[in-house]
Amino acid sequence: MRGRSEIRILDDAMSYFELVLDQCPVDHPDHAAALTNLAWARLQGYIHKDLRGVYIATSLLCDALTLRPRGHPDRPVSLYYLTEALIWRYSYHATTVDIFKSAQLCIYLRRLILELCRLGNQNNTSPLDKLAKTVKTRFQKCDNFEDIDQNIQLCREVVSMCPEGHPNRVTYLINLAMSLHRRFDHQGEFHDLNEVIFLYEEALPLRPVGHEYHDASLDGLGRALLARFNQYSGIDDINRATGLFRKALASCPPGRPNRDTRLNNLAAVLITRHDKLHVDDDLDEAIESCRESLLLLKQDHPERHRNLFNLSMALCSRFAQTRKNEDVEEAIGLLQHSLVALPPLHPDRYFSYKWLKEAYLSRYRILPNAVDLSLAMENFRLASKHPTQGFPERIKEAIQWAHQSEVYGHESALEAYQTCLDLFDNHVTRSSRRNTATAFDGAHSLPINAASCAIRCNDLQRGVELEEQGRDQQWSLASRLRTPLDNLKSINIPLAHRLSELSKHLSDAQNSAGSTDRAAANRAAMMYERLTTQWEAAVAEIRSLQGFSRFLLPPSYKVLQVAARHGPVIILIASRYSCNAIIVSASGEPHHVPFPSLALTDLEMLKKHFANVIRDTTRMGAKESRTALIALLRTIWDEVMSPIVNVLQHHLKLPSRSRIWLCPTAAFTSIPLHAASPFRMNADGPGPNLCLEDLYICSYTPTLSALIRAQQTMKTRRITPSFAVIGQDQPGAGQGTVLASVYNELELVHKHVPPDIKFTHLSGDEATQASALEALRRNNWVHLACHGKQDYALPSNSHFAMRNKPLTLLDIMENDAPQAEFAFLSACHTSRSDEKLPDEVIHLTAGLQFSGFKSVVGTLWEVDDIAKHVIVEAFYENMFKDLDEGVMDCTKAAWALNKATYVVKKKVPLQQRISFIHIGL
Repeated sequence: MRGRSEIRILDDAMSYFELVLDQCPVDHPDHAAALTNLAWARLQGYIHKDLRGVYIATSLLCDALTLRPRGHPDRPVSLYYLTEALIWRYSYHATTVDIFKSAQLCIYLRRLILELCRLGNQNNTSPLDKLAKTVKTRFQKCDNFEDIDQNIQLCREVVSMCPEGHPNRVTYLINLAMSLHRRFDHQGEFHDLNEVIFLYEEALPLRPVGHEYHDASLDGLGRALLARFNQYSGIDDINRATGLFRKALASCPPGRPNRDTRLNNLAAVLITRHDKLHVDDDLDEAIESCRESLLLLKQDHPERHRNLFNLSMALCSRFAQTRKNEDVEEAIGLLQHSLVALPPLHPDRYFSYKWLKEAYLSRYRILPNAVDLSLAMENFRLASKHPTQGFPERIKEAIQWAHQSEVYGHESALEAYQTCLDLFDNHVTRSSRRNTATAFDGAHSLPINAASCAIRCNDLQRGVELEEQGRDQQWSLASRLRTPLDNLKSINIPLAHRLSELSKHLSDAQNSAGSTDRAAANRAAMMYERLTTQWEAAVAEIRSLQGFSRFLLPPSYKVLQVAARHGPVIILIASRYSCNAIIVSASGEPHHVPFPSLALTDLEMLKKHFANVIRDTTRMGAKESRTALIALLRTIWDEVMSPIVNVLQHHLKLPSRSRIWLCPTAAFTSIPLHAASPFRMNADGPGPNLCLEDLYICSYTPTLSALIRAQQTMKTRRITPSFAVIGQDQPGAGQGTVLASVYNELELVHKHVPPDIKFTHLSGDEATQASALEALRRNNWVHLACHGKQDYALPSNSHFAMRNKPLTLLDIMENDAPQAEFAFLSACHTSRSDEKLPDEVIHLTAGLQFSGFKSVVGTLWEVDDIAKHVIVEAFYENMFKDLDEGVMDCTKAAWALNKATYVVKKKVPLQQRISFIHIGL
């Protein structure tokens, strides 16, 4: 059957099936079968482009399913046909509802089939395979990571049902490999890529030379090896991949389908090998392959632009090598042609902009011309802001835009940084992912570099806003703090659901805009524009709600200035481009403090020196001079804190003993800024010069927003004070050594807590993870004495050692204890002193403050038991002295710690004393 004659035959079949249905009323035993036959005929007509019948077919199959309740022998058949109809309807109309319905039905169908078919029956592989494909399709459209995980699990089951020698085993091996490769593309797990390669290597002998799909198997293995090379730069991988692509091309002679693809993939690997390994002959071969592949494609072929991309890349690389202007001019012309061929909202226009930018930059580097630089930056802008390309690709491009604009001193740098941070915000909000927004090269340093750029542009307020927008988001993600959408759900679930659904539909429309069918792409573009309007209307409605006026907008400087209501906040910027401080006060403009003699490399060396000196001083006797440590603290005073104090005293007229907050970034987070001291005698009078903590009461805060959140929650507190001490001297296996002095420390704390305060004591066998969480839930003040371990890779997994299992920051954050006020972490850090620290340390103490405690005291490094007891006792003596009407006040903690470390100067060595810090209110 072909064309119109096929449609006529189907119409005749439907007419006969309608007659049969008329002869089988609702109570007829064959009514469901008649419904199914008519529906299937209508679906066949729909599949062959007669689009009238799909909704009728779905409705008929739903009616048939209703007549076949659970237990009916034909119910699985009805479920199967209904699932097929929904999948076909979805494939043409791209509605998320259909794919969710079909997936749910497939899951149910799978369970029935597994009950009806015994394991090992080869007939049950096909339904499982269909289910795996359905779940994979839902992942491709909705980006739900649970779907790709389930798809892989199903693919594994199918492979397990096909032992060696099974005729379909090779197909299912490759299906599993493709799904694992897709998960690697999204999550970057090395073991997934290794398994992909292993599976293709097993499949390759099953499709030997002469097999219809031998070239496809070679190509798949080559792509996996190329992906591994791009991640890990193994020379053997790129050379093997090149050989496999050559064999794939040889197995696909002229006249065979897909020869253009084999040529294009060979070109891609040759371009990569040339760019990374500088293999001279690769470029000419790549260009020849690209030109041959283009000759095989008609001018209106929907995939032609992708071959143009490879050819333009190769020409740009050859231009950089030979400096022949005709190569780069041809590359630019090809890319401009690709833009003409692609619809305005096609996702691949992103790549046209991306490679145009590369072409202009290539020419600018060799033949400097301001016009080329401007065109390169404009294409950076267009690529970063192309709406139908996914956020991850746009974020990568925006990061590169910021970097290149800095390298070449282009005026668009500040716009590039703002675009990066806005894309991060949208990525997290629309995808509800908590761990991907920071998984990009250069992402962690982005807010700091953005602030530095704003400072250099003399826009200090913008610098504060950019630094805060980026770092508060990074801290929120690391700490798994609630997203803006989570906050909205707490007051208006329907509106939050509507926004979430619109975001999903927008994602669907983005994918559909890349359809090879121009008419379908145009329909998807119109749908995208309509959905964008609806999404923006929903956001506007949210912003009209009380407390949500800046929903999905970064906080303004005026909002952030509230953080300084009780004292100035000093943001210390450690960027590769400049090192500075910005002082935010409760009113007026921010103040800039430059550090002209400090570079980021200097701070990195100071960080290393501090780590080494602290390690060495722990081995020294109590009376030995800490000369090296004193020299480092003097350097911090001279280079960093003295210029800041000068502004505080002479510009802000800040009275002595006022409170200040330090907000360090990058390398500054590993340096004890609060302990800075001149260690010199006063030239104008008796005694030494005052150190920072003699002048002011110092606290830290990870971000300004964290301080504001603590202030807001303290305003509304109406709770009865209670105090819990939690100690674990004998932690569970693998969590640390015995801590002999824990019980004595808990008793010491108990002695100072006012007698009328409800008190809870947990230690020994009672101090389990669950009981500790319960104590944290029921008490608003807590003292923890145990081993502590920082997880630099995943800060929310940082933990305290309990008897049975660790108590993680994530446990505490999910514990729902909004009344939490104060915590003292007397934790013995178990991380090695020579452990390589990340660029920015998220201290366990800061993590606890970010998880909900308003005021936290902790240590930067390990402190011995004697010093710890002396400082703990001095702290609580000051903390609970002269209580106002007997009320415990966590905002006194910074003052109490300042007093405690001062009074124990003669009892506690310097490196032990300065380890204690206060974070929060």
